[in-house]
Amino acid sequence: MPDKWEYPWYASWDLAFHAAAFALIDPAFAKRQLLLLVKDRYMHPNGQIPAYEWAFSDANPPVHAWAAWRVYEIDRALMGKGDRDFLELVFHKLLLNFAWWVNRKDADGRNIFQGGFLGLDNVGIFDRSSPLPTGGHIDQADGTAWMAAYALDLMRIALELAFANHVFVDIGVKFFEHFLYIAQAVSCEDNCDTGLWDSQDEFFYDKLRLPDGSNVPMRVRSIVGLIPLLAVHVLEERLHGSLPGLRDRLVWFLRNKPELARLVSRWNEPGRGNSLLLSLLRGHRMKALLRRALDEAEFLSDHGVRALSRVHRDQPYVYQHNGQSFCVKYLPAESDSRVFGGNSNWRGPVWMPVNYLLIESLYEFHRYYGDDFRVEYPTGSGNQLSLSEIADALAQRTTTLFLKNKNNERPVMAAYPLLQADPRSQDLVLFHEYFHGDNGRGVGASHQTGWSGLVALLLQPREPASSGFVPETGEAQDAEVAASVK
Repeated sequence: MPDKWEYPWYASWDLAFHAAAFALIDPAFAKRQLLLLVKDRYMHPNGQIPAYEWAFSDANPPVHAWAAWRVYEIDRALMGKGDRDFLELVFHKLLLNFAWWVNRKDADGRNIFQGGFLGLDNVGIFDRSSPLPTGGHIDQADGTAWMAAYALDLMRIALELAFANHVFVDIGVKFFEHFLYIAQAVSCEDNCDTGLWDSQDEFFYDKLRLPDGSNVPMRVRSIVGLIPLLAVHVLEERLHGSLPGLRDRLVWFLRNKPELARLVSRWNEPGRGNSLLLSLLRGHRMKALLRRALDEAEFLSDHGVRALSRVHRDQPYVYQHNGQSFCVKYLPAESDSRVFGGNSNWRGPVWMPVNYLLIESLYEFHRYYGDDFRVEYPTGSGNQLSLSEIADALAQRTTTLFLKNKNNERPVMAAYPLLQADPRSQDLVLFHEYFHGDNGRGVGASHQTGWSGLVALLLQPREPASSGFVPETGEAQDAEVAASVK
């Protein structure tokens, strides 16, 4: 961790975001960091990546593949050529990690994942890293969505490697198939056994499965219910049309599994440039989630998307069990409990990593839907914007945390008026761990430079053909791809 005072230890999912930000200035170091956690001294032989030093067995969101791909893209943009040796090495180790998730975190073999802690500290009604007071387990909307995104990231890496070695096509199709099975489980309607979508509220909720077989949706409107937006990938024609055997495999699979094609792949509805959309969400559900995410009375703040809807300020969610009350309410800054040390709070503040991934995902959706698919922004305003325009607007809101406003002040530095007033220190910006959900003030560790440093990527030019923020590439990337296909 960058903060050697409060955080003199590593955290695996934090490190993934650190590497993505660090790749802008030292891609070789970023690659070494990502490889470090999948080497034998860190990764368990069963494939688990340790969470942090005091609890190896906790489960963090599986974002290592996303980080490896993003670092690969940035490195390719800077150097003019992608480091396929790095990509292949990390890919082989992540195959073990993916298998660990599937075998250990899918309790009933239904492609609905539990995961436990998943890095979001106090986001839920219960401490997700401990046994539940009710018994049973929680089917997690975020755990399942993270796994869907993981499958897509590994598919993307496999198909990139297939340009140089066609044997990776088969493993790419395997992750395509796995994604569709997860999507089928999470996307079904209220009357099915696995669905986490609530058609009344039009939101994804965790589901508490009790020992007697009954289940209870945990109606907390939190970032957990927005994570399914992150599992999206546009499969371009240059891939499914150019890689030998890929299109035939995909067509065979979808013709023999029409229920999967109908649910999520939109296989028969090619978008711009004959691209194909892989997503957990059809257009209607995506718009329903965005309606809440872009509502200034709920998730949308002046500085990004909050981790908990502000509706819970006046309407806390309360769950009763054996005479004990468990409560989640909106807290825009510091936590009011000692869970995870008390200096962490996912019940209202703005957190940079999920905002960054949400912005990336909106750009990816736009690659498929184009400018004709429009959503109201902000909710209730009457303004209809494309998904790319909304992503731009969210990126702008998020970067204002660190930029001087009309009063010549940076919101992140609101707690330090003396530092802001002094010309010697006013440009020495602190990168707090998270930010006040109403005014953007920096909260938590003041040198959590890693994932809050993702703002540097938001300030980079964005490749028109990509959902990611990378340095300008010129023609190097296209030339490399063309040579590989040839």
